[in-house]
Amino acid sequence: MFLKNGSEYISGLIRRGLDDGTNTATVRGRYEIASAVRLPSDFTLVLDGCHLKMASGVFDNMFVNEGLGTGRENKNIRLLGQNGAVLDGGEYNGLSERNSGREGMPPIWKNNLILCANVKGFEMGGFSCVNQRWWAMNFLFCSRGHLHDISFTSSDILLEPDGSHTHGLARDRYGDILVKNSDGIDLRQGCRDILIENVTGFTEDDSVALTGLQGQLEQEFAVPGAETDICRITIKNVATAAFCSNVRLLNQGGIKLHDILIDGITDTSETCPHMDVGIHTLRIGDTHMYGSRHATADETYNIRVKNIISRAAVSAVALAGEMTNVEIDPPICAIGTVDFIDSRGR
Repeated sequence: MFLKNGSEYISGLIRRGLDDGTNTATVRGRYEIASAVRLPSDFTLVLDGCHLKMASGVFDNMFVNEGLGTGRENKNIRLLGQNGAVLDGGEYNGLSERNSGREGMPPIWKNNLILCANVKGFEMGGFSCVNQRWWAMNFLFCSRGHLHDISFTSSDILLEPDGSHTHGLARDRYGDILVKNSDGIDLRQGCRDILIENVTGFTEDDSVALTGLQGQLEQEFAVPGAETDICRITIKNVATAAFCSNVRLLNQGGIKLHDILIDGITDTSETCPHMDVGIHTLRIGDTHMYGSRHATADETYNIRVKNIISRAAVSAVALAGEMTNVEIDPPICAIGTVDFIDSRGR
């Protein structure tokens, strides 16, 4: 049983925490979320063993920063789970990248469980994200952050020709996946000075993605005058089964990505009940065009990678495009093929 009106209940707890000057609130119990809960500056929301699930048929986020969509900056937001707290996407609502903003549908980012833009100073962790309807956690123009101790369990539903559902993703049936591109953590334009560590579980697409592109999402949440680089990011201890990539770095269209440390990626797909094997463990760049042009050597630079354990179907590490000062420290422990793809796609 999930209690209705969870959004209103949690928002009320936040108001009381602001009114009494503690700037904290604690959520316990099982609640259905029908609209986004807005997190204010200088506030800590504790999720104590609670299970929060998106209501069926709704198109909204679970948590956003209070200033999202207003142009106002937020500071010092903490969303901290304990005692097995769960954020649950619930029943899939049919919104995808294919119909985003069309056919009467809202934009796809309404399916993020957590969406933050223009936040300086944040900490989130200690909870599980399950059944995310698209990317679970999405950040734009956010800085001085710590994301830690987060587990993901994407949907593993396949659509059968007769309309029934089965479970367990297989490489030769990618087109039959119900919920596509369900990443874990995505850092987009303008994200900097962020530590991501201790990420586990299963994601249908990328577990951690640093993606510098110029798309509709970025235009919607642009911060005038802010730097668009993704930089000074540390990623540590990612131990996931990822159907596409455990860690993904991509920048195109003039967005810079630099000063990145990745220390510890472990492919856990061998014991994962939700999938067979992923494509890449680490992927930097792409031969496919996502932006107006590929990145140049002075736009992707100062990236250091160490401690990779892979059983990926294609490559432990894939490098594609121009980049400068990229260090891959040995050893790379790989079960299967290790390929380095150069700027010509070889």
